[in-house]
Amino acid sequence: MRIQASRLAYVAVALSFGAFTAQAADPSGVYLRDTGASKVRIAKCGEAYCGSLVWLKDPNGPAKVGQRIFYDMKPAGEDKWEGKAFNPEDGKTYSGKMTLSGSTLTTAGCALGGLICKSVSWARE
Repeated sequence: MRIQASRLAYVAVALSFGAFTAQAADPSGVYLRDTGASKVRIAKCGEAYCGSLVWLKDPNGPAKVGQRIFYDMKPAGEDKWEGKAFNPEDGKTYSGKMTLSGSTLTTAGCALGGLICKSVSWARE
């Protein structure tokens, strides 16, 4: 009986660890691109995150305010998300990644199964 009780206590302690594990940061917010040319708002879109342009330095370029450039971003590790990234300059959609480190969001659009990626840094406002 003592062995069974100690096993039960061990299982209870092991299961309670899940309640104390760190939760992933929330990437929601407005971010300014490292070039200062645009701002994106990252927000929950159903079970995933998406990002839409909310400000452009050059409103006459190919990108448009309100255009969704990140979508279907789902958790892919601690403070990491993967989904799709749309590039308004070439009109193509790529495999996308987001990583949050402090107040810096790094996004990447990747082609050829992730062999070629272009990254951009964004600062949370």
